[in-house]
Amino acid sequence: MGTTTPWLSLAIWIPIAFGALILAAGRDRNAGVVRAVALVGSLLGLLVTVPLYSGFDPGSAQLQFVEQAVWIERLNAWYHLGVDGISVWFVLLTAFMTVIVVLAGWEVIDSRVAQYYAAFLILSGLMIGVFAAADGLLFYVFFEATLIPMYIIIGIWGGSNRVYAALKFFLYTLAGSLLMLVALVYLYTVSGGKFGIFDWHQAKIGMTAQVLLFLAFLAAFAVKVPMWPVHTWLPDAHVEAPTGGSIVLAAIMLKLGAYGFLRFSLPIVPDASHHMAGFIIALSLIAVVYIGLVALVQVDMKKLVAYSSIAHMGFVTLGFFIFEPVGMAGGIVQMISHGFVSGAMFFCIGVMYDRMHTRSIADYGGVVNTMPKFASFFMLFAMANAGLPATSGFVGEFMVILGAVKYDFWIAAVAATTLVLGAAYSLWMYKRVVFGDVANENVAALTDVNAREFGILALLAAAVLWMGVYPRPVTDLMDASVKQLIEHVQQSKLPPAAAAQ
Repeated sequence: MGTTTPWLSLAIWIPIAFGALILAAGRDRNAGVVRAVALVGSLLGLLVTVPLYSGFDPGSAQLQFVEQAVWIERLNAWYHLGVDGISVWFVLLTAFMTVIVVLAGWEVIDSRVAQYYAAFLILSGLMIGVFAAADGLLFYVFFEATLIPMYIIIGIWGGSNRVYAALKFFLYTLAGSLLMLVALVYLYTVSGGKFGIFDWHQAKIGMTAQVLLFLAFLAAFAVKVPMWPVHTWLPDAHVEAPTGGSIVLAAIMLKLGAYGFLRFSLPIVPDASHHMAGFIIALSLIAVVYIGLVALVQVDMKKLVAYSSIAHMGFVTLGFFIFEPVGMAGGIVQMISHGFVSGAMFFCIGVMYDRMHTRSIADYGGVVNTMPKFASFFMLFAMANAGLPATSGFVGEFMVILGAVKYDFWIAAVAATTLVLGAAYSLWMYKRVVFGDVANENVAALTDVNAREFGILALLAAAVLWMGVYPRPVTDLMDASVKQLIEHVQQSKLPPAAAAQ
C-alpha cells in the first residue's frame, strides 16, 4: 500500500529537524524556549504517526505506507520505508515515549538543556528509522546511528561512573553490529546485488551459510536485547544514565535487537533458526530464571529494574523461537508492554531520586506517608512489572506461556516461574521503599508529585491499563503479519540439492 503523504519520513525527520534546530540555536540562557520547542517537536512527531494507525489495513500482511527512492545508485541501495502490523506499533511507541522523555526532563535538566533535548529528538527519529527501514543498508545506518546520541546522553548527563558505562555500552553494541555488517554484505552478494530486506527473505541459502548468518545476526541482536550472557552492559548503563536515558533505553532501544530477530534472523535464515532454536530457548530461560534471582538481591532500585528488564526480554526471545503464532504475538505484545511498564518504573525511581538523590532501597521506607499519589501509581507499575492480570504485563507473558505449553510443557513451566520471581522482586522492593513508618527525616521532607509528574504517570498508567484490559486493538493489527511470518519461517529456504539430502 503506497501513500501520497510520506508519513514515515515525517515521523523520522521531524524530530531530527527539531533536534538540529535546538542544537543550532539553543542556549542555556533561553532554556525555557528550548524546552517548549522540544515539546512541540515531540508532539508533532507523535501527531504524524496517528495516520499510520488510523489508516492501517489490519487484513493485509504486506508493507503499508511504502516510500521508495534511489539512495546510493551504484550499490542499488534504496531509501525504502514501510511498516507492517509488527513494526507499526514500535513507531507509535517510540513517538509516544519521546513526548514522555521530553516532559520527564522538564525541571530536572538545567545544564546543556539544548544538547540534552536535541540528543533525544535525534535519537527518536533514528529509532523510528530502524523500525521503518525496508532496505538492509538503510536499516544498518539507522541501527548504528542510534548509538551516538545514547552514548552522549549517558556520557554527559549520567552519574559519577558515566564515562565507564557509556564506553561499555558503546563497545558491546558496536562489536556485535560489525558482524551483522559482514552478514549484510554476504546477503547483498548472494541476492544479486540487492539490499532489499524482503528480497533477502526469498533468498535460497545453504545450511552452513544460514548458521553463520544466524550467528552474525545473533551477535548484533543478542547484545541489544540484551540476552544472557552479553547483558552486563545494561545495569551499568541504566544506573549511570539520567532518568530520560533509562526510559528510552528500556522502552525502545532494547526492542531494536528483538525486532532484528523478527526482520532478519527468522525470515532470512529460517532453517538455521529452527536448528538453533533450542540454544536460544535455553538462553531465554536462563534470563527469565537466573536474572530474576539476580534482581531479587539488588540494593539499588535502578539495578533491580534493569535486571528485571533482562528477565522480561528473555520472555520475548522465548516467544519468538517456539514458532507458535500465539507465542510470537505474545512476545511482540510483551515488547510493547515492557516499553510502558519499564519506562514508568524508571520514571518513578527518577521522581524519588530527584528529591532524595539516592537510589538505595535502604535509604527509603514509609514513602506512602508523604507521597500518597505517587505511591498509588508506583503500586500499579510494580504490579504490572510482576505480571498482574488486567495490566499490560500479564497479557504478553500469558500468551508466551500459552504458546510454550503447545511447544513443550516443561519449557512453559520453567518460563512461568517469572510470575513468581517478578512478584518477589517487584513487590519486595515496593514494600521496603513505600510501606511502613517514615524511615528518616529525608523521607519525612518529601513532597508528592507535581502536576507535570502526575500527568506523565497518568498517561503511562492509562497505557498499561488499556493494554491489560483490552489488548485486542494491538493483537488484531499484528495478526496477519505474525501469521505470514510464521508460515514463511516454516518453509525451508535451503537450495533444492541441500533440502533433498
